[in-house]
Amino acid sequence: MHQGQLVFAQLMRHLPLSTFRRCVATYDGEHKVKSFSCLDQYLCMAFAQLTYRESLRDIQACLRAQSSKLYHLGIRGSIARNTLANANATRDWRIYASFAQRLIRLARGLYADEPFGVDLAETVYALDATTIDLCLSVFPWAPFRSTKAAIKLHTLLDLRGNIPSFIHVSDGKLHEVNVLDMLVPEPGAYYVMDRGYLDFERLYRLHEAGSFFVTRAKSNLKAERRYSHPTDRTTGVICDQTVVLRGFYAHKDFPVPLRRIKYRDPKTGKRLIFLTNQFNLPALSIADLYRCRWQVELFFKWIKQHLRIKAFFGTSENAVKTQIGIAVSVYVLVAIVKKRLKLPLTLYETLQILSLTLFEQTPLDQLLSRAVADPESIDTHNQMNLFE
Repeated sequence: MHQGQLVFAQLMRHLPLSTFRRCVATYDGEHKVKSFSCLDQYLCMAFAQLTYRESLRDIQACLRAQSSKLYHLGIRGSIARNTLANANATRDWRIYASFAQRLIRLARGLYADEPFGVDLAETVYALDATTIDLCLSVFPWAPFRSTKAAIKLHTLLDLRGNIPSFIHVSDGKLHEVNVLDMLVPEPGAYYVMDRGYLDFERLYRLHEAGSFFVTRAKSNLKAERRYSHPTDRTTGVICDQTVVLRGFYAHKDFPVPLRRIKYRDPKTGKRLIFLTNQFNLPALSIADLYRCRWQVELFFKWIKQHLRIKAFFGTSENAVKTQIGIAVSVYVLVAIVKKRLKLPLTLYETLQILSLTLFEQTPLDQLLSRAVADPESIDTHNQMNLFE
């Protein structure tokens, strides 16, 4: 089916190009553009993500070295560092952010039945943020401290398949809890978050929308116990209580009862106190849900190590957000391909293989399935034996 087609082109065939063109048209991305289209820009930046390029000069040098294959990669415009830098700085970053959201919607459909560690039919999200440090003199639009700059990557991660369903890029000063105002609550879904998101007024909005939340209580929480549920202490659950908030403002913001669970981790011995508005699940399932929140931390660690989101190709806000949007879309695209081809490879292994083989002409499914073949099953009848 893909005979003679480059691996990069085969990978890009999984992009919904009609959707991409609608995103471009929505934000008028090709106004007065003559030769270097938004698709050319996207493909060049996707190439940089997949091959771990360090700079625009790297991208230019590598693609010009393969100039005879650019047409087959899908790139129609000429490659120049200044042209790509100008495109990143001036073309609306929302084109690529909205396209990444469309890919996310597609990927979540593919991973809807993926297990994640807790036996629940409902959608479970982990909400958190990570900080990417920058130089204040180079990125003055992203103030964080008096002597340095930073951006924050706020992410709502769907734990089925570890697909980010919501991503917001802000300067370093925006507190994590403000992101709750940007979310559209999904009735019946679970939102798992740490103590940084403990704002009872905002959590009550989730409750009113029919959503469930699981978070940790702060040490100064004032609550009155109304009822204690029976527990099995051998599981690590110390107590399971129905409580009402006592503070004037806390009770005003969240006037209905909450569930407070004290849990002792059998491995570390650490005691944790969880707060939730879900009264039907077993207490141990609530603790397991919070344990799954660690997946978002691993997601941040993974993308910082394997995507180009720490070293940026441009210094403007638009260029930084464009690069992050394209990086996320490449991550989701590889996840889509992995699912469609039913590969047992991890995303890390898939990216490593693609980084070395983008200019090969091997069919993509054969290339990636060959990597998981048993070495003992490889035919070596033509190989001479050194020792017999």
